Amino acid sequence: MTRSGQEYLASLRDGREIWLDGERVADVTAHPAFRNTAASLARLYDLAHDSEHTPVLTQGGVHRAYAVPRSYEDLVARRRAYKVWSEASFGFLGRTPDYMAGGAAGFAALPQVFTTEAYDGSGAALAYHRRLAEGDLYPTFTITNPQIDRTVPASEQEEDDLVVKVVAEKDGGIVVRGAKMIGTAAVFGNEVIVGTIEPLAPQDVEHAVCFSLPVGTPGLKFLSRTSYEAQARSVFDNPLSSRFDENDALLVCDDVFVPWERVLAYRNVDVAFGMWWRTPAYLNFVHQAATRFWTKLEFLTGIAILLTKANNTHRLPPVTQAIGRLMGKVAQAKAFVLAAEASYQEVDGGRGGVMPGKDISFAQRIMAGELYPQAVQEIKLLAGGGVIQLPASGEDLLHPELGPLVRKYIRSPGTPAEERVKLLKLAWDALGSEFAARHEQYERFYHGAPHVYLMQQAWEGDTDSCESLARACLDGYDLERPR
Repeated sequence: MTRSGQEYLASLRDGREIWLDGERVADVTAHPAFRNTAASLARLYDLAHDSEHTPVLTQGGVHRAYAVPRSYEDLVARRRAYKVWSEASFGFLGRTPDYMAGGAAGFAALPQVFTTEAYDGSGAALAYHRRLAEGDLYPTFTITNPQIDRTVPASEQEEDDLVVKVVAEKDGGIVVRGAKMIGTAAVFGNEVIVGTIEPLAPQDVEHAVCFSLPVGTPGLKFLSRTSYEAQARSVFDNPLSSRFDENDALLVCDDVFVPWERVLAYRNVDVAFGMWWRTPAYLNFVHQAATRFWTKLEFLTGIAILLTKANNTHRLPPVTQAIGRLMGKVAQAKAFVLAAEASYQEVDGGRGGVMPGKDISFAQRIMAGELYPQAVQEIKLLAGGGVIQLPASGEDLLHPELGPLVRKYIRSPGTPAEERVKLLKLAWDALGSEFAARHEQYERFYHGAPHVYLMQQAWEGDTDSCESLARACLDGYDLERPR
């Protein structure tokens, strides 16, 4: 059954080892670097647990993202659930619980991918899905190898335990050591799945492992990046970074014991890679992310419209054209979501339900990484210098001497100073702050580097139909004598 927000927050007080600024964080629900974001995530749980959105967000008592879709209608219903949660953070929380929930549903749709002669992880994969769904847990993951030397296999690094590897095998499980990145929102999760989404070399069998553990498991260490929430002065001054900083952390496994029942892939490079790509897991990721991306562009375009109205420039032809371009980008993002659903494919002949269309889903990754910086640049041009020349904080508006000056000089026709400052601070937090810069980089790379997904589109896309159409034209005529 679904949990309340308070139940979710209570689950985070489990002794997890989170490090920030050289100190161990005792309680992420109370620490100024994490507490507001934890509260924002708790609100998502409340929306599913008991609100007007509960029927959209849940199915059979569990979050809809955990359900294996059996039809086009199921895909649409799942997207509507994704949309509710993404709108709650205006698209700025990317790795909400429904992201990896969709991945777990992908594993459950095709568990035979985890079965080999040497190790059968299908039972663990199904148990993983069931455990998360029934417990309404927050699943996170770290499935990328550290950027130490990408030119050599993991087993040939200067130190062979830089990347998570199996260092011992016991009757009850295995012992692992090494690191993984990037644990986006991992500090807020209940379980973390550790694996490898990129291909491994044939000799990297000791690194070909995937498992999931409670975040509070002894030996798991999370090294957090700078907290933008901690740097935020207030919700008024930093309305996004103060509440929606999902954080990113490096995971270090210090001789961590993993029971066999939590090991999904073991010493098999094909399974460790294929569990993401041969099941619907990755396409389910894209479905959630594409819905969130569409929502985020809607939000940013809304900021652009409010800025132009506040500046009284919204009727100028160049400004109107710029808004038209942004609205076109929103429609483009929406179209990819709807097209992926409409081009759905059966999984295992329908026995594993359906999944979003592969070609459109892969194309969405390309589109999003290129489109987001364009949209941000367009809105920055519309904002002009107003987002730079702002009061240091909302305190200036409350000051008896400074307040009248701010109200006199930082205003526009029909827009009082307080409302204008509030809007401009929102725009800066979304477009120009360190938090915003992280989001631009995130939108470029969170589904992989361009040189990876562009090649994959060429390898796995429907190149035959493109080639056959061109050849049909070539075959339709022969060399003729000059007239």
